[in-house]
Amino acid sequence: MPRRKRNAGSSSDGTEDSDFSTDPEHTDSSESDGTSRQSARVTRSSARLSQSSQDSSPVRNPPSFGTEEPVYSTRRVTRSQQQPTPVTPKKYPLRQTRSSGSETEQVVDFSDRDTKNAADHDESPPRTPTGNAPSSESDIDISSPNVSHDESIAKDMSMKDSGSDLSHRPKRRRFHESYNFNMKCPTPGCNSLGHLTGKHERHFSISGCPLYHNLSADECKLCSNFQVRAQSRDKQIEERMLAHRQDDNNRHATRHQAPTERQLRYKEKVAELRKKRNSGLSKEQKEKYMEHRQTYGNTREPLLENLTSEYDLELFRRAQARASEDLEKLRLQGQITEGSNMIKTIAFGRYELDTWYHSPYPEEYARLGRLYMCEFCLKYMKSQTILRRHMAKCVWKHPPGDEIYRKGSISVFEVDGKKNKIYCQNLCLLAKLFLDHKTLYYDVEPFLFYVMTEADNTGCHLIGYFSKEKNSFLNYNVSCILTMPQYMRQGYGKMLIDFSYLLSKVEEKVGSPERPLSDLGLISYRSYWKEVLLRYLHNFQGKEISIKEISQETAVNPVDIVSTLQALQMLKYWKGKHLVLKRQDLIDEWIAKEAKRSNSNKIMDPSCLKWTPPKGT
Repeated sequence: MPRRKRNAGSSSDGTEDSDFSTDPEHTDSSESDGTSRQSARVTRSSARLSQSSQDSSPVRNPPSFGTEEPVYSTRRVTRSQQQPTPVTPKKYPLRQTRSSGSETEQVVDFSDRDTKNAADHDESPPRTPTGNAPSSESDIDISSPNVSHDESIAKDMSMKDSGSDLSHRPKRRRFHESYNFNMKCPTPGCNSLGHLTGKHERHFSISGCPLYHNLSADECKLCSNFQVRAQSRDKQIEERMLAHRQDDNNRHATRHQAPTERQLRYKEKVAELRKKRNSGLSKEQKEKYMEHRQTYGNTREPLLENLTSEYDLELFRRAQARASEDLEKLRLQGQITEGSNMIKTIAFGRYELDTWYHSPYPEEYARLGRLYMCEFCLKYMKSQTILRRHMAKCVWKHPPGDEIYRKGSISVFEVDGKKNKIYCQNLCLLAKLFLDHKTLYYDVEPFLFYVMTEADNTGCHLIGYFSKEKNSFLNYNVSCILTMPQYMRQGYGKMLIDFSYLLSKVEEKVGSPERPLSDLGLISYRSYWKEVLLRYLHNFQGKEISIKEISQETAVNPVDIVSTLQALQMLKYWKGKHLVLKRQDLIDEWIAKEAKRSNSNKIMDPSCLKWTPPKGT
């Protein structure tokens, strides 16, 4: 009695089950199927053979594929649904050889377009069911759809193992978030878990460390819940008081108002609470405090209980938690990052300037995200309120020292670093925010500072400055030069350079700036030297020219003159002599620029200089 028919399936080892039936009508098909499997089990190298060798093999389409393909295509479509984004198929050389051959090879290139795109979407070579590459290329069966089916299952499993689900992928962190993620609390023995406010899972500073404040993370969370309820009550009280004031329509200032009944009652309540302060510490408490101090030292906060009233201690704790919360917000916003320049902006007059480099301000100021400065005395402060109070009392409206130049609204003041030490130190700290190679901050006594300002009805506003040594053995006429960012690209930098050479001419010296120059400083000096040389060559009528004569007349160092001539391609060596080429095209271009600047006040006038060189220089 013949056995019941059974569809072709896949065995556990990934090969086809050839026991179809004993029915005679299926005998030929099974034999042809075996022949097709034998001819199709080829290696990658055999797949690259010529077309004639592929056509010579007798291959017939096995009838069992028709019943198997719907199940197989369903799996492939399911995978294509996992990757709905249409991707241009990328074919491998092995797949290209399958398309030209027998009908059995075409079974691999599925008829469903979406299925084919999903199959070609993977750029990696086919894998075995174990997820690894086969031990030999001859193990790959390129004609069997069941083997391809096993390969697809293996790919799906490998993708799941590798975490292809994007929903579980960690979110990309910004720079300051990843930086804080790698930080640790500096308190010894702390694991950086918890926060003083109870609102964050981690902390990275002493201000938010529960262990430093002799608390645990759970205690901080309980205190946070209590503080939230207290703040909500305070907010309701403030809203009621504000509504009461609006109803009264009282236009007088608050400092001229008499205290309300509610304020008087609150004042009496606070006075009663402060009376409950303990008279003094007992002997046991003193010993406990001393033991805590000797055990932990400065790594823990001192015990504060029984030192003051409970009201004042609670008020201090609330202020401490609020300050820690503000610091945490600044850190999450990236305005505070440990180990780098924390001063991101400065409020300078009516401008808010972004800083470029680190400046060694005191630590309590360097930790701030923004610094407030008086634009006249250059004193730096922590908050807008302090700056406003300072400006109401500050009597400075111009830099200290002697005004040695004035033309229109432009003035230059000579400031001695020995006589006005604090001002010059503040000026150097300010300059370091915008200069990379500056090394002078506090040792300002051997230097003179020349500060350029622009005057209006409110005072003389800082444009820029340059400093020079009182006794320079290398004849440097500039040690440091800076133009404030709000005045850059307006011609003030070239005015400062011109003024430094004007002083060198009065001193009858040849000067040069101290190296290294910043990038912007080098551009400004090259532009100035080019302008000086073109002006000299335009006015020169002789046939022989000397570098030394140019240097003596312009006060520019001969080395700078030669380097500028080489940059302009005006210095040539011919027949054993150095020749200076007078390029008329560059001179004409300079004349056109000078015609546009004829009405500009951005030119230093030597007649407006009232200055004599200091003695001993």
